[in-house]
Amino acid sequence: MFTGIVQAVGTIETVAPLERGVRLTVAADGLDVSDVGLGDSICVQGACLTVVAIAAKRLSFDVSRETLECTVGLERPGNVNLEKALRMGDKLGGHLVTGHVDGIGDVLAVERAGESMLLRLRAPQGLARYVARKGSICVDGVSLTVNRVEGDAFDINLIPHTLEATTLARLARGARVNLEIDLIARYVERMLGESADLQRS
Repeated sequence: MFTGIVQAVGTIETVAPLERGVRLTVAADGLDVSDVGLGDSICVQGACLTVVAIAAKRLSFDVSRETLECTVGLERPGNVNLEKALRMGDKLGGHLVTGHVDGIGDVLAVERAGESMLLRLRAPQGLARYVARKGSICVDGVSLTVNRVEGDAFDINLIPHTLEATTLARLARGARVNLEIDLIARYVERMLGESADLQRS
């Protein structure tokens, strides 16, 4: 479990092919890895990955073909958002994030809004109904608040700190991002669906 509060921006240095996926080696110079061990979970650009090797500040992860097919940003070298798994007693600064990417969103527009940046995204089919005004959403591993919703498009305001501390400042129109919907919304739909089934039976 994670919070969507990025702790460091790392760099995918190598992507080595495996029989069914790839092995990433990530330089995590800004991340405190003193308490990270083999088998630990790290949120990498919104995806929960398992540490399979550690060498100084380099962390390696095996990424399955299935994960590669439902995410972006893990198939090539580049900067990635990093967050260590939440521990009992840690502050929940963002919202509950599982690191299970629900779909890939499209960047429709990027506009300056004073010191901040306005980001307009389109959710993939089937996910838009989970996006609510003033609700939470995870974009490339970053916990964010939805400002406006219009159909399958929604707006997010990125403050200067978020732009400086994450990879989101590099986004431009046409870019694609990993989206994870609010965990609570997923369970509410499940419970409402079961309630409706019971009423019909």
